[in-house]
Amino acid sequence: MVQSSVLGFPRMGVLRDLKKANEAYWADKISQEALLEEGKRLRLAHWKIQKDAGVDIIPSNDFAHYDHVLDHIQFFNAVPERYTKQKLSPLDEYFAMGRGHQKGGVDVPALEMVKWFDSNYHYVKPTLQDNQTFSLAENPKPIREFLEAKEAGIITRPVLVGPVSFLALGKADRGSSVNPISLLDKLVPVYVELLKALKAAGAETVQIDEPTLVFDLAPEVKAAFKPAYEAFAAAGDAIPSLVVATYFGDIVHNFDVLPAFSAAKGIHVDLVRNPEQLEPVIKQLGPSQILSAGVVDGRNIWKNDFAKSLDLLQTAIKALGEDRVIVATSSSLLHTPHTLASEKKLPTDVYEWFSFASEKVKEVAILAKAVTNPEAVRAELDANAAAIKARAESTRTNDPKVKERQAAVTPEQHNRKSGFDTRYAQQKKHLSLPLFPTTTIGSFPQTSEIRVQRNKFTKGEISAEEYDNFIKKEIDLAVSIQDELDLDVYVHGEPERNDMVQYFGERLNGYVFTTHAWVQSYGSRCVRPPIIVGDISRPAPMTVKESKYAASISKKPMKGMLTGPVTCLRWSFPRVDVHQSVQCQQLALALRDEVVDLEANGIYVIQVDEPALREGLPLRKGSERDAYLEWAVNSFKLATAGVEDSTQIHSHFCYSEFQDFFHAIAALDADVLSIENSKSDAKLLKVFIDEAYPRHIGPGVYDIHSPRVPAEEEFKQRIEEMLEFLRPEQLWINPDCGLKTRKWDEVKGALTHMVNAAKYFREKYANKA
Repeated sequence: MVQSSVLGFPRMGVLRDLKKANEAYWADKISQEALLEEGKRLRLAHWKIQKDAGVDIIPSNDFAHYDHVLDHIQFFNAVPERYTKQKLSPLDEYFAMGRGHQKGGVDVPALEMVKWFDSNYHYVKPTLQDNQTFSLAENPKPIREFLEAKEAGIITRPVLVGPVSFLALGKADRGSSVNPISLLDKLVPVYVELLKALKAAGAETVQIDEPTLVFDLAPEVKAAFKPAYEAFAAAGDAIPSLVVATYFGDIVHNFDVLPAFSAAKGIHVDLVRNPEQLEPVIKQLGPSQILSAGVVDGRNIWKNDFAKSLDLLQTAIKALGEDRVIVATSSSLLHTPHTLASEKKLPTDVYEWFSFASEKVKEVAILAKAVTNPEAVRAELDANAAAIKARAESTRTNDPKVKERQAAVTPEQHNRKSGFDTRYAQQKKHLSLPLFPTTTIGSFPQTSEIRVQRNKFTKGEISAEEYDNFIKKEIDLAVSIQDELDLDVYVHGEPERNDMVQYFGERLNGYVFTTHAWVQSYGSRCVRPPIIVGDISRPAPMTVKESKYAASISKKPMKGMLTGPVTCLRWSFPRVDVHQSVQCQQLALALRDEVVDLEANGIYVIQVDEPALREGLPLRKGSERDAYLEWAVNSFKLATAGVEDSTQIHSHFCYSEFQDFFHAIAALDADVLSIENSKSDAKLLKVFIDEAYPRHIGPGVYDIHSPRVPAEEEFKQRIEEMLEFLRPEQLWINPDCGLKTRKWDEVKGALTHMVNAAKYFREKYANKA
């Protein structure tokens, strides 16, 4: 019999219940016991959804209050000493690593957080020491949650991040030089101990996620699989059977690793991202190994095309037999919204095109039945075929005028009028900026009052004029605070914006929007990605009114704020019927019009954010990566090249690990780059020296994901480190990212220290001159 399986389920709940509970706990509004009880309620609800859908293999330990990798850091006792010595409760220690902790006499920053492969989810990076040890925590989370489900009558398959991926995704702590993978011999025995405990608790099978198998692996990482999985094999029947899961790419290039998994019950592969790996993988399986076929997309919201999925599954069954094939999601469903049932305002025709997590688990169960007995689910198969046909034939998808404009794009439209030296000479004269100029990345706190007024306007409870007047008052406040702080380039604070992508999507043709389709980005931060359903165009200016007003009341240059074409694409749910390069160019043309309009209305500093540029980078080097970088860079340049030399173009990027594609960063030709950098080693900036980067850079000097306010000396120390790698005239001073999730007291405190530190260095270098 063909079984069905889900690799993981979203954590937040129908109405972002976990987000609300976490934030209530952080604000001291609920107790630790109440928070943990809410977590238990959500887990039970999510297991029941999958059971009721008919899923055979249901995961546990996929739930996390903050992040699943952070869970592993804690239950393997890999917590850095700066947290353990504070003697916090286990839950507070956990949150301190995720978001920092600054109360009760304790002041510790968060661990570094980076994107999970090429998704918009962030994981907390294991941060390891030269003298690192590992041990299993008392009553570890995977066992607690397995027993919790068992008590509810559900036997689950616990999920663990595999030992090689856990280490390979980690880093040496500051002051340490350890290669994380060298710690394998210390870590594997602790995994074996945990697996034995899971077997004793009643777990029959464990899902071991080794997603790094989709990477081009360093030799020492590739070699680590053999001893790790030989140790598991040596444990024999004392541990559960293992299913090794990979996702987000193919594993064909790492087939030489597969013999290490010879004792594993099965292998899971992502057949949504790389269906062409199916037959090669089948040939690599052992004589009794199971194939877990990931045919239901864990990363997008489009209804599964049952006919295509069944073709793949039939191929697998023909080769292996029914008992050796599991129908599965391609990855965890963490990256999808909770349920389509909450969406009451989607256009009727479009509603039938989508499938969220609760619907996807049903798709998995239907496919498992359909592959051997299609008549048992004939109604579901027919309805699916009708929905797929309706989308393919819809008039929503095509706009001839957009296609005509794309066809008329010329190479010259991708280039600024002059090179950087000429541009900077004009910008310096025009903008009158000092050495070490200070700015922020764009957004200021989205207060409860802003959210209330926006909600009232959305519901029609206040007029457009009333809402506009409210937004003007918020802009007045943002400008006045920047006057007090004495920043050098201002922003209007973005009080009118609900999200940096959704806001633009709502003003563009080609998008549709949800009301409750929230997806976890990190911790309690959720986003509601818009959905691209057709060709994209801009019917009217999107940001000019607010930016123009802000500039009219500002003493200093006002920065216009836009989200770049790559990020608008990556942080939406994109179409699957048109290549992403086509969608990105459409977005670039719409943004080009906006950039030109901003300049025409007196905005001479314009920031076009591309925090998703690196996230979109194909995971392996080669032709696919080269092609992506070409169209991504061209889209950014097309969006920004229509202005005069005296207008300064900024861009913002998440993470400073650019070494492997620095040529593309340079090719963007932005006048100023700001990058998330506060939790990274300043040595990563060395690439800017090595590549003789000529333009200006603003590495983030403090972490905006944490409520912690760094001391002024910390800012000075970070700037001093940066000056080892950057020229003074090249360096801008700014936070890591936007400040919308922070409170005003945190923002004012941190920015005061930041500006004071910048002035210290300005004076220091002025005296040198």
